[in-house]
Amino acid sequence: MIEDGNTSDVFQRARLSIGIALLAFATIMAVGTVGYKSLGDADTGWLDSFYMTFLMVATIGYGAGVEIWRRPEVEIFTMAIAFSGIAVMTYFFSSVTALVLASDFDKSLRRRRMDKVMKKLHEHYILCGFGRVGRNVAQELEATNRHYIAIDENIELLEGHAEKRPGTLYIHGDAVDDDILIEANVHSAKGVFAITGDDSRNLMIALTARQLAPQVRIVARCNEMRNVEKLRKAGADAIVSPNFTGGMRIASAMIRPHVVSFLDEMLRTEHKLRVEEVPVPANFHPMPLSELNLRGASYVLLAVRGKGDWQFNPPPDFIVEPGQVLVAMASPHGRFEIESALFLMDEEAST
Repeated sequence: MIEDGNTSDVFQRARLSIGIALLAFATIMAVGTVGYKSLGDADTGWLDSFYMTFLMVATIGYGAGVEIWRRPEVEIFTMAIAFSGIAVMTYFFSSVTALVLASDFDKSLRRRRMDKVMKKLHEHYILCGFGRVGRNVAQELEATNRHYIAIDENIELLEGHAEKRPGTLYIHGDAVDDDILIEANVHSAKGVFAITGDDSRNLMIALTARQLAPQVRIVARCNEMRNVEKLRKAGADAIVSPNFTGGMRIASAMIRPHVVSFLDEMLRTEHKLRVEEVPVPANFHPMPLSELNLRGASYVLLAVRGKGDWQFNPPPDFIVEPGQVLVAMASPHGRFEIESALFLMDEEAST
């Protein structure tokens, strides 16, 4: 497999060849213009000389400009200019062709590499719709170190984002199509976002994803509140209305400004703090919270969600059991520490 560095070298060599060809062309035009001006008669002007040189370099042939017939020195000079022009033009077009082929090859190589990575993904997220809402969702997933695959029918939108953020995984197509979701490895995905601007399309995406992967969690965007129940029946686990959420946000900014300011600062901080949830593994051996030793500097345990109830600020003797969900304010690294602690205790209990 050719690495990115080698592909970059091909581009650099092709661009350098085009530059050399253009420089050679300018040199031949200058030499030819001066030569024909010197070899021409008294009536030959600079424009005539330039025109004559261009005719020879472009291999158009003799039409007008400088008299050639029965003048050996002019004939020899014309043959030299014509031969040089043919060589330069051939070199130029071959360089342009190489650049185009290298560009096509690079796209093909990146597509193949992207397909291989997508096939290996597990517990990733699928973004069906990559407009303004989709890109904001992608930004949050990137900030919290979560893998995702973007799907959209606008290839320019996908490629433009991939140029800004190398490594972005995307599929050009309609997420309603079964084959597209299968290509996105929906069977191994953790969640599907149906977030296009069309409620009917989001409904079809939710229905298709639910049929292909019954276990996957689906979050759908709904612009019209009357379509909420339809989306829920189609298989969406959670439905978000940007208009409703935006209204709640505006009201909160007015009546609880300090809370909103705190949440905004939490999102902007360089530590990328979030209120995260970590499910307790199914085979986890029940034990007091104190034995887990969850006292990391990159997270704060806030609550535990049990079977239908909440335990806020749980005490050290609180029993952690399978089926519960730990809620903590944590950075991506802090979330990983909590998951690792639960996993290690689960491994020790099983051995």
